[in-house]
Amino acid sequence: MSKKADIESRILDVSYKLFLEQGYKNTTMDDIAQRLTMSKKTLYKYFPGKMELLAASFEILKNRLSLKVSTLLENQYIPYTAKLKSLLTVVATDLAPINPELLEDLREHAPEIWKNLQEYIRESAYLRFHKLIQEGKEKGFVASHVNVSLVVLIYASAIQNLIDSKFLAQFPGQIKDKMGLKTSEIYDQVIQIIYHGILTEDAKKDFHGLG
Repeated sequence: MSKKADIESRILDVSYKLFLEQGYKNTTMDDIAQRLTMSKKTLYKYFPGKMELLAASFEILKNRLSLKVSTLLENQYIPYTAKLKSLLTVVATDLAPINPELLEDLREHAPEIWKNLQEYIRESAYLRFHKLIQEGKEKGFVASHVNVSLVVLIYASAIQNLIDSKFLAQFPGQIKDKMGLKTSEIYDQVIQIIYHGILTEDAKKDFHGLG
């Protein structure tokens, strides 16, 4: 990696962490430069503004996630139930840090990036999820009566709504407060509930045994 590429990578890493910590609106180029111990003038030599930093950060995230998921789904040597567990880990690790506050921030202050992220999740993550469930049905791990598209839609709507502050605002405080789950735990429990409902009995034992 060249020195320029190395510096750009470091800038993006620090910027993305700050966006996760403080939100997009509340993070300034001054904050990023300070965290990098770099002058703002130098920072601007690499990126013209925080919108470009955010876009580049998400592009890296999308490419990394696509590669991980593709590699996982195409591996013929991993047992099906282990693929389910691994998919959960990959998605939760990479997407769960994008908390509801940041998503709301993006929707309001960076709508184009918000739109691109939503399209990526729909076209990439959900289609690959569909492929995995279909594979399970063909191999006898997913019950034959299960509608694959419905499984994906249930998963997608659950994930999107449970990390959407506007959706959650409809519910009484005691319901939201009692849930008390981190974003990563929401991903985990939603997928656990779905899989235990669609898997055959033998596959459920394998899935549960993976810990």
